[in-house]
Amino acid sequence: MSEVKLAAETRSDFGKGAARSIRRENKVPVVLYGHGTEPQHLTLPGHELLLALRTPNVLISLDIDGKGNELAIPKAVQRDAIKGFLVHVDLLLVKRGEKVNVEVPVQTEGDLAAGNFLLEHVLNALPVEAEATHIPSEVTVSIEGLEAGASVLAKDIKLPSGTTLAVDGETVVLQVLAAQAEEAAESADESADA
Repeated sequence: MSEVKLAAETRSDFGKGAARSIRRENKVPVVLYGHGTEPQHLTLPGHELLLALRTPNVLISLDIDGKGNELAIPKAVQRDAIKGFLVHVDLLLVKRGEKVNVEVPVQTEGDLAAGNFLLEHVLNALPVEAEATHIPSEVTVSIEGLEAGASVLAKDIKLPSGTTLAVDGETVVLQVLAAQAEEAAESADESADA
C-alpha cells in the first residue's frame, strides 16, 4: 500500500464555471467526506493526483492549506470521456487503524492445463475489508493446471493478514471454460457442404 502526500487548498466557488476555471489551472475539484463531518470542497494539483490514482486503492495524505494532514482513499473518479483528464474526484476520509471496504484487483499466475480452454474473470476485483493503511494492492491466484469446469471461489483465495472477504465465500471469482469456436466453425462447414 502506497501513501501519497498532496497539498490541498479549500475552495469556496462552486458550479460548472468555477470547476472549469479550476481545471484550466491544471487542478482538480475534489470533495472530501466521511466520519459524519461536513463535506470539504478542495482543489488538488491535477498531474500529481492523476499519478497517485494509477495505484489501486491509494492512500492519500492531504495537507489542507498547510494546517494539518487528513488521510483519504478515492471513492469516485470522474474522467473526461474523450481526453481522459480528471474532471472531479470524491475522497473518503479514513483514520489509521480503521477498517474499510474496498475492491482489490485479482491477478493470475501460472498456465491452464494443455487444451483449448478459456479463463473467465467473473470478478476482476475482489471485495475485501482491510485496515485503511494496509490495503493490499492486489491478490494473486494460481491457475496452474486448471481444466474446463474448474472454478476458483472467493474462499479459496489466500488473503494477506488483516484482510477479510467482504463477499460470500462461495462467490465464483474465476472459472475455466472449454473453447467453442472450433466446434461452431466445423458445424458451419458441414452446413455449407450440405
